[in-house]
Amino acid sequence: MNSLINNEMQAPDQSKSVKIPDMRMPDTKIENRFEEAKPEKPEEPDAPPPELPEPDFAAPDAGVGGLNMDFTVSKTGLEIGGPGGLNLGEGNYMPIVTVAHEYPSSALSRGMEGSCTVEFVVTETGATRDAVPIEALCVNKKDGQPTSVWNRSSVKAASKFKFKPKVVDGKPVEVPGVRYKFTYQMAK
Repeated sequence: MNSLINNEMQAPDQSKSVKIPDMRMPDTKIENRFEEAKPEKPEEPDAPPPELPEPDFAAPDAGVGGLNMDFTVSKTGLEIGGPGGLNLGEGNYMPIVTVAHEYPSSALSRGMEGSCTVEFVVTETGATRDAVPIEALCVNKKDGQPTSVWNRSSVKAASKFKFKPKVVDGKPVEVPGVRYKFTYQMAK
């Protein structure tokens, strides 16, 4: 089509022909090497390495007169291990793994910044369940108006969190209503 337009809708002139020279590859012999050449072993040194002197460490003088520490002893009434005492196996839930949220491409292309708070349940195993964004707390930083642009990314990240579960009476229990705020801010 292009040649018809360039030749003003006439058939191309057959008298002009260009001969393309023949291309020939030189004959080469392919050589296969099955054994790798190994480097030569270095020569052994003539003399043994020199002996290093033993370091002389002087013990510091930590006599009683060198320490000046005042302390007071107070009775707290706290018994460890007794009834009503401190049980180190119990405690509140604590985050072990928090996954970074992914910046939504739609917000990135528009230059949006903001935050989104997600509420979820920490299960007996420490996993998260039923993560939902709190619509009123998912806002655009510029005008403070609620937006749903952060919801999917925040819920996806929160569902991958891992916690040390809350322990009551030696047994792990679920904790509903846990909130986590994700902040979306562009690098400056």
